[in-house]
Amino acid sequence: MKYSLITYGCQMNKSDSERIASLLEDIGYQEASKIKEADLIVVNMCSVRQSAVDRVYGWKKIFEKIKKEKPLKTALTGCILKKDREKFKEFFDFIFSIEELSKLPKILGFEFTKDYLKIKPKYNFSPIAYVPIMRGCNNFCSFCVVPYTRGREISRPAEKVLEEVKKLVKRGAKEIWLLGQNVNSYKSQIPNPKSQTNSKIQTPNSKPIEFPQLLRMVNDIPGNFWIRFTSSHPKDFTDELIETMAECKKVTPYLNLPVQSGDDEILKKMNRPYTSKDYQKLIKKLKNAFKKYRKGQEAELAISTDIIVGFPGETEKAFENTKKLVKKIGFFLAYIAQYSPRPGTLAFSLKDNVSQKEKQKREKELTKIIKKSGKGFNQKFVGKIVNVLVLKEKEGFYFGKTRHYQTIKFLAKKPKLSGNFVKVKVKKALDFGLEGEIFS
Repeated sequence: MKYSLITYGCQMNKSDSERIASLLEDIGYQEASKIKEADLIVVNMCSVRQSAVDRVYGWKKIFEKIKKEKPLKTALTGCILKKDREKFKEFFDFIFSIEELSKLPKILGFEFTKDYLKIKPKYNFSPIAYVPIMRGCNNFCSFCVVPYTRGREISRPAEKVLEEVKKLVKRGAKEIWLLGQNVNSYKSQIPNPKSQTNSKIQTPNSKPIEFPQLLRMVNDIPGNFWIRFTSSHPKDFTDELIETMAECKKVTPYLNLPVQSGDDEILKKMNRPYTSKDYQKLIKKLKNAFKKYRKGQEAELAISTDIIVGFPGETEKAFENTKKLVKKIGFFLAYIAQYSPRPGTLAFSLKDNVSQKEKQKREKELTKIIKKSGKGFNQKFVGKIVNVLVLKEKEGFYFGKTRHYQTIKFLAKKPKLSGNFVKVKVKKALDFGLEGEIFS
């Protein structure tokens, strides 16, 4: 029996797919080298945006073609709204939420009983490893389906997180991503006192471990590796977390902090409980903390963000406020999305009154601003030596990521560098990256 796994979405979806692959192999499936060889195709989707949902519909004809040639079972999981489930039933044999992953073997006719977070993931050979520390979300941003598809927040016990990170580092992982819909609100369940007799994590009477403490614990794990985390909500970014992030040297000087809009009225409609000024103050605190606790390149904090353009009621003036904020912050990277109505969300009841043409125009305007600030940030590194995690080799060049999360392309005559840390001299700054050559 062979399976093929198709993944759409963010790091959380990638992490989910590692658990899906592990479960399938535990019950006897092997990964197919080609989709047409698979007896089972599992699609792990993200439905945050309508465009992502539309991509899944594209598999209907492919499934029909394969089923004419051989028996095939198809399954859909991930973030799925009830409305979408009904439509997807037309061409998927099984549909289940990711929290119901342990039920998949039974659906397929096998015996298997394990909770989702207790399923050991099948790690790939990438030097990057994704470790979920929590699932679900309590924020109910008006544009987001996550609370409806993944449920309320459940934090993973700290000792389980630490145990997984230690194993990954021993296996050679060079970059650990701590994942959650809102990692800032992480709060570990208190472990059973009987199982914690010799534990240094906490005592029965201590308070639950929160994200700053977890970050320090991961940072204290021996080994040469980087730490990144996502996703963060501005409302939960405490002074303690700011200081912890800056003090922990394995935590890279990079942060994705979604602002979504620079206009206070739009932020209210989005159910984002902060103002543009609040966000700017937070960014200032973060940058000051890195200047205080880090030296040289590490003192420069790279900030990326998420922005939605064309949200219902976004006037020209509201969009101008977003442009002003983007210029003021100087993001080196931004993930810009055109608003698309999602059934089941609070915003779905609002009139989608910004035309598609206007949404495209606003996205282009923001992209132009981000290109300028991104290149300006990258120019600070020209002539400098940077640490790089090498990810792949293509057509005589190596590609990797710096600690600031910049993509860098560089020449090196040395073989087999992928998966290792190297030093690279930066020769050129691009809008969204760097070019250089290996430094020996």
